[in-house]
Order: sequence, then structure tokens, then C-alpha cells
Amino acid sequence: MIELSRAAYDDIVYHAYGGGEAEICGVLAGTHGDDGEPSVVTDTYQAENVAETPQIRYLIDPEEQFELIEAIEDDGLDVVGFYHSHPTGPTHPSETDAARATWPGHSYVICALDGYPFVGSWRWRGDDEGFEQETVSVRSER
Repeated sequence: MIELSRAAYDDIVYHAYGGGEAEICGVLAGTHGDDGEPSVVTDTYQAENVAETPQIRYLIDPEEQFELIEAIEDDGLDVVGFYHSHPTGPTHPSETDAARATWPGHSYVICALDGYPFVGSWRWRGDDEGFEQETVSVRSER
């Protein structure tokens, strides 16, 4: 299970809308849950999509990803996972998403914009096990 703060959820959706026809991407930060505990996302860190075909792919520059991870750790947070958009579908990870996933046990959130925005999450279990869909909940700020 993954819990998104209302602010993090809104950031992902607005970032996706702002990307137009190109996929957007970023890193999720908060508390990484293990052993059945939910991950809690409190912050998002936007990244530039440097893919050659950003309309159908996303790629975070490795140097920028390293800098974002350092910033997250400097802020006292864990890397929970990553997010990106699918401007015209599907609502689940693509074969390319699975081929490029490299953080076992971490969440990959997708914001699909084909109609009403759909935000789903899948935890990467590794090459042999693939993605496992997880429940997404949005926490109101207190």
C-alpha cells in the first residue's frame, strides 16, 4: 500500500497536466514501508524527462537522479519510488516501464490522463516477479 499526501497527489496530477503530450517524471519521497507497512509519500521531486521520445517514454538523467536522491536524503526523507505520466494511456506499467525498473521494493506511480486522471501504483518486485499493483490512498493534511 502507498499513501500519498494530498499535496503530493496534487503535485503529480498537476505536473502531468503541465507536461502536455510529453511524459513527465520525478522521485517520490517520504517514509519507505517494508514488511507490509505502507509507504507514505509526503513530497515529490520533479525531474526533467530527457528521453529521445518523451511522448512515449521517460528517462531521468542519472546525474539529476543522483542529485535528487541526495536532496531527499538531506531533507531527512527516504526514496519511496518514482512517478511518471502516460498522457494517452495505459493506466498500468508498460513493457518498457518493466524493462527499465531498477529499484526492487520501491513504488512506481503512474498518472494516466486519458480522460479523468487516474493515479495508480505498482511495487517493483524484481526482474523475475515484475510489478505488483498496490492500493493507493490519499491522506488529507492535518
